[in-house]
Amino acid sequence: MSFPGFPEGKVRLVPIPGPFFYDLLPLIDDLNELKVALYAIWLLDHMEGHFRYLQRSDFFDEALPKAGMSERQLDNALEQCVDRGTFLMAEVDGSDGPVRLYFLNSPKGRSAVDAIYKGEWRYSGEALQPVEVREDIPNIFRLYEENIGALTPLIAEELQDAENMYPADWIEDAIQISVENNARSWRYVSAILNRWKEKGRDERKNRRDTEKDRRRYAEWED
Repeated sequence: MSFPGFPEGKVRLVPIPGPFFYDLLPLIDDLNELKVALYAIWLLDHMEGHFRYLQRSDFFDEALPKAGMSERQLDNALEQCVDRGTFLMAEVDGSDGPVRLYFLNSPKGRSAVDAIYKGEWRYSGEALQPVEVREDIPNIFRLYEENIGALTPLIAEELQDAENMYPADWIEDAIQISVENNARSWRYVSAILNRWKEKGRDERKNRRDTEKDRRRYAEWED
């Protein structure tokens, strides 16, 4: 089979970092590894969002059939890309078990993986991009330790449940209220969040609760 040539007219160009050619390419000695690396760069360029990543399943639609690779060869190529440093791999706990996410080893990719291991991610609800890496949002564990106290395994589980249940700004604001009322406990914060969920949050322009509200929250702690 031969290549018929590039078509006439405008075609979409894929930006490939210069170091790929003069630093990385001389190190790659496996054809499947090269194919997977190039395909990943092309696919990531077609994605949207600040933090972009691939899953193993993303390579099945076109990469495997067109490249003539078996699943075993794909797994070996992905492992080689990670070992080589082309990709960064982060593993998160999915509903059906561990899920591996592959990021390009770029500043954004390194930032995303660092955020994931700090717990700064959540499920997006989208099948193609199930994990959402949050940008510029304080980590709930860090917020807790800085404002309330030492983190225990039980509290960590409750914090993760809260992240999946409430908006990040609710949690941050509820912790702030607990600090202002000198009621530094997760029970107190959880009571605020639960009330907002059941009765609705009063979204004033200044996004602050009245003194009456704060006294009511304090009563829950008693």
